[in-house]
Amino acid sequence: MAAQGFLAQLLRRLVRFLGGQQSTQPNRTEPPRTQPGPARPQPGRPRPTQPQATRPRPTEPLTRPVGRPPGPRRPESPSVSESGSAPAYAGDFTGVATLEYTPKDDGRPDPGEVVWAWVPFEEDHSQGKDRPVLVIARHGGELLGLMLTSKDHDRDEAQEARHGRHWLDVGTGGWDRQGRPSEVRLDRILRLDPAAVRREGAALDRARYEQVAAEVRSLRQWR
Repeated sequence: MAAQGFLAQLLRRLVRFLGGQQSTQPNRTEPPRTQPGPARPQPGRPRPTQPQATRPRPTEPLTRPVGRPPGPRRPESPSVSESGSAPAYAGDFTGVATLEYTPKDDGRPDPGEVVWAWVPFEEDHSQGKDRPVLVIARHGGELLGLMLTSKDHDRDEAQEARHGRHWLDVGTGGWDRQGRPSEVRLDRILRLDPAAVRREGAALDRARYEQVAAEVRSLRQWR
């Protein structure tokens, strides 16, 4: 009986010993799983780029200033053409024309208005200069005009008349920025291409135009 008691006690101690050994061993747990990160680019390979979203660029409406609508632009009248030669000139007008005062605010040159145009020299039509011209009539598809100058010919009026040049004072106007008095040459009537003049919006009043027209008719003996 004593031997059996001793064996039972020894067995219980062995069981407790074995149980303590199991409790001291670390628990084997699986490592936490991590989310795979972006793959590192391999050396030598270009790194892919993400397309960037672009916003549409706002467009502003084209606006035109409020006011009087612009008329058709007239090309500048050069003293020489782009090819290096003077614009062709068919010669001064020598016929008979009807003179009427008809200025209109339509963007086109009309009789009674002062425009800028290339005026050939009388002695050499291959040369000339840009100067103001009083439009006095339309003839066919052309404009007829008289050249203006700010030079005073009152002192040499007799000498000018001997050379067939006749002038008439027309006063001041918007065609001269310095406000100088102008004179118009009556004896030389220019033929102008409407597309080759620049309209400046200046015009003679009817009284001055009628005075010019009367002098031209008298000098040309037009009825």
